[in-house]
Amino acid sequence: MIRTYTQKGWSLDALYPSHDGPEIQAAFKELEAQTAEFEKKRSQLSAKTSQSELRSIIQALESIYRIGYRVASYAELWFSADTQNQSALGMVMRTEQLISEINNRTLFFSLWWKDLPDETAKPLMEGIGDYRYWLEEMRHFKPHTLSEPEEKIINTKNVTGVNAFNTLYDSLTNRYVFKVEVEGEVKELTRGELMSLVRTPDPDLRARAYQELYRVYGDDAPILGQMYQTIVRDWRNEEVTLRKHKTPLSARNLANDLPDEVIETLLETCRLNTGVFERFFKLKAKLLGMDKLRRYDIYAPVAKAEKPYSYEKAAAKVLESFSKFDPRFAQLAERVFAEDHLDSEVRKGKTGGAFCSTVNPDITPWVLLNYQGKADDVATMAHELGHAIHSMLAEQHSLFTQHANLPLAETASTFGEMMLVDQLLAEESDSSVRRDLLFRQVDDAYATIQRQAFFAMFEKKAHQMVIDGASVDEISEAYMENLKTQFGDAVEVAEEFKYEWVSIPHIYQVPFYVYAYAFGQLLVLALYKRFKAEGEAFKPRYIRLLSAGGSEAPMNLLDEAGVDVRQAAFWQGGFDVLSEMVDKLEKLA
Repeated sequence: MIRTYTQKGWSLDALYPSHDGPEIQAAFKELEAQTAEFEKKRSQLSAKTSQSELRSIIQALESIYRIGYRVASYAELWFSADTQNQSALGMVMRTEQLISEINNRTLFFSLWWKDLPDETAKPLMEGIGDYRYWLEEMRHFKPHTLSEPEEKIINTKNVTGVNAFNTLYDSLTNRYVFKVEVEGEVKELTRGELMSLVRTPDPDLRARAYQELYRVYGDDAPILGQMYQTIVRDWRNEEVTLRKHKTPLSARNLANDLPDEVIETLLETCRLNTGVFERFFKLKAKLLGMDKLRRYDIYAPVAKAEKPYSYEKAAAKVLESFSKFDPRFAQLAERVFAEDHLDSEVRKGKTGGAFCSTVNPDITPWVLLNYQGKADDVATMAHELGHAIHSMLAEQHSLFTQHANLPLAETASTFGEMMLVDQLLAEESDSSVRRDLLFRQVDDAYATIQRQAFFAMFEKKAHQMVIDGASVDEISEAYMENLKTQFGDAVEVAEEFKYEWVSIPHIYQVPFYVYAYAFGQLLVLALYKRFKAEGEAFKPRYIRLLSAGGSEAPMNLLDEAGVDVRQAAFWQGGFDVLSEMVDKLEKLA
């Protein structure tokens, strides 16, 4: 039986009862004690280190990071709930400094491991169990690893350098207040509340919402753009100049353990398939009675009125859709609700958007939402709880191997959204609502695939432009060209959208992260199509993919699942599914 859940903030008690209590103070002391003890193990490391000694050393390192992640996650989650809380900000900065120091004090282990000859390292990895892939992946970075003093300098400078810029970006942008006239009344809104208006049936209100968004970001564009330029230069200096990665993107690809050519094939396939979404946007314009869609209108509903979803109903629908696929999925998601690990309220100062945060394998993840009762919000709930389920299915792994590599990290989340849509379509008798749900599915596919792929293409260009000395205005113009290429003649793009790039947190905080969304969505389209064809026979392979977490190379896991991401034909297959969805919508229209 599915329980009823109400909208509220989260509890961090599973980490610590308070930010200044004896428990967290004891954690800081224990962290210091274990790190000091670990430093003594330097003398044990040599070409003659045994497998049992290696295992013991790794376990000691894992224990340190389990405590470190608990402390740091407490600070980050506290800050996310209220980015204007100066005590929370202070703790974030303190823990970042602490983790940097621990990284430096334990650095000798990874440097020793990377430096071992292959003939010595290989037998040590055999029979090491869950740590094998983590050790194997670490050695992939050997050509890009610097000396111990150099690595320590980088860790230290990041605290007051790039990390500080990212914290500043969060603090600055999360204090923005947006003013829009709604039904004759000027309202002060958070970004999340403002973005809910871009899906309103009122075309003027949609336009005003976007205009206000980019008025505010545009006013600060010189500052935000300068922050971005600094972050890009830092990335280039470290990853290309010092670590000798071939390109800025190559550094991310190696972290994701994916060949450069796979990502280039993915992005090129997305570039060649702009026509699929151009067809979709032209169809939407026709149904909305417009000659041509404006960028303001791409998420406009085609139904006359949007169906609201109470939080309680949304939670029940999501859990029900998970349960129909596999009861265990619903049981795992319920842990997040039942343990008060979900903050769904809309509050000033709270981090916008949504995320799922996994701290340690033995602790239920935390989920942040800004729930406002829209169909989109229900889908986001399914998405983030999908992330949580993915983590919990892999909770038998070590801290170092629980997290799936980035492109696979979007698999369970996106699959969860598709299960939800199937559930809503199956229950909905109103044909106009069904049509709107199908439109939303393609809306979301655009936002997850094409939009993110073009973000990544923009990042590639922007990184080079910054190095070439381009101004913020020139980068903004390049972004505008990116939009025009993406939309072709299907969508009219207003001038203020040139500032959209400074409003994208991911390109600041995790350069080149965004292609993972396109990778994940196209992968899920293929997997979901297979699920529909195979039924129950599909589930064990899918659960095996999720349960592996980050314990195996993503290419190996995909090969095992019968997926060949090296071929353009695979990615094209995802677009073929989308094209069929547009065909279906054209018939319904």
